Amino acid sequence: MAFEGLSERLQSTIQKIKGKGKVTEADVKQMMREVRLALIEADVNLKVVKDFVKRVSERAVGAEVMKSLTPGQQVIKIVKDELTELMGGEHSQIKFNPKPPTVIMMVGLQGAGKTTTSGKLANLLRKKYNRKPLLVAADVYRPAAIKQLETLGKQLAIPVFSLGTDVSPVKIAEEAIEHAKKEHYDVVIIDTAGRLHIDEELMDELKNIRAIKEPDEVFLVVDAMTGQDAVNVAQSFNEAIGITGVILTKLDGDTRGGAALSIRAVTEKPIKFVGMGEKMDALEPFHPERMASRILGMGDVLSLIEKAQATVDAEKAKELEEKFKTQNFTFDDFVDQLKAVRKMGPLEDILKMLPGFNKIKGLNNIQIDEKQIDRLEAIVYSMTPEERAHPEIINASRKKRIAKGSGTSIQDVNRLLKQFEDMKKMMKQMMSMTQGKGKKKMKIPGLDSFFKF
Repeated sequence: MAFEGLSERLQSTIQKIKGKGKVTEADVKQMMREVRLALIEADVNLKVVKDFVKRVSERAVGAEVMKSLTPGQQVIKIVKDELTELMGGEHSQIKFNPKPPTVIMMVGLQGAGKTTTSGKLANLLRKKYNRKPLLVAADVYRPAAIKQLETLGKQLAIPVFSLGTDVSPVKIAEEAIEHAKKEHYDVVIIDTAGRLHIDEELMDELKNIRAIKEPDEVFLVVDAMTGQDAVNVAQSFNEAIGITGVILTKLDGDTRGGAALSIRAVTEKPIKFVGMGEKMDALEPFHPERMASRILGMGDVLSLIEKAQATVDAEKAKELEEKFKTQNFTFDDFVDQLKAVRKMGPLEDILKMLPGFNKIKGLNNIQIDEKQIDRLEAIVYSMTPEERAHPEIINASRKKRIAKGSGTSIQDVNRLLKQFEDMKKMMKQMMSMTQGKGKKKMKIPGLDSFFKF
């Protein structure tokens, strides 16, 4: 996961200062030394590191901290504020043209994931922004790129404008915009050609496409896993043709996060979106403040809520709430919830969005095997409808039959039954808390065993 190493180092560093009743300049100096090392290890641009450490240090030894009743907390807030500012401050919205179509040029080097990202962006604009996009295949040098875009368009049911490989990219872009006006497409996404490296020919072609009609957005697609190279590519494209924003791909991979923390500072262009997986809905708007919270282990509840809203049916959620209230939650409901949660993405990533999750011993580096979830579902599907509705009737002979039918053991069946009861107890506690019946700290029974299934 992106920022893993940086996140661990920064969280470890701020824990040392968090509860201090008094923070000295020596404390701040020591903390900044560790923060500096953490950022360098994350492959953050050296000038960016130097400026960041200087800004945090100046604020951390200022009057706002030294005179505070909770100086440790104040220093953490400063680190979070400066991290947020480093990545752009506020979320940068797409500039939609009041006179459609909005024209978006997708540029970048070969291998960054430009064509796939074009499809993901079209899908996002249709779903989240209620737009009617048209994809344009303008990479005439790679027939495979045209075919790939057409395949993605078919998969997403989004039209693709293509004139093959014998027409110039400039002509294709020109005709695509005219076609969009006639057919009332309100967004045109032009997938331009990439190269293995930056060259004058590529830049000239991009300038000529740009000259047809000033695009509303020029998005540079860069691979987050290339670290500082991504920053250098962004700087070169920005100087040559002028970009309006960056889309970082593979931010879910084993990347140190240096590109995300450096690009904005070096190019002064915002990161607009981030690719968080292979699926066609795995493109997210980039929120600097939420990312800073994730890095510092403070969770990201807003993104979690947005993911849930996008995947959970409102009527079903209301129905489920009633079942929790009346204690009528069944194994069928349990499987429905598993499916809904899985749609939101990898479970370990979802859990890490919960505030304080990093502090639960043994769960910080959790990796949940999706096959374990398949086994849970297999056990439930081996039950009869009556058993799923009333698990209390499941006796020794029924357990034996369920285990055999699901290819698991009787111990596995027993464990799931216990986890299900623990889950019901937890939901009952949560419901009573939301209804104001007691303010005791909530314990989550069986949480640790649930992930060891």
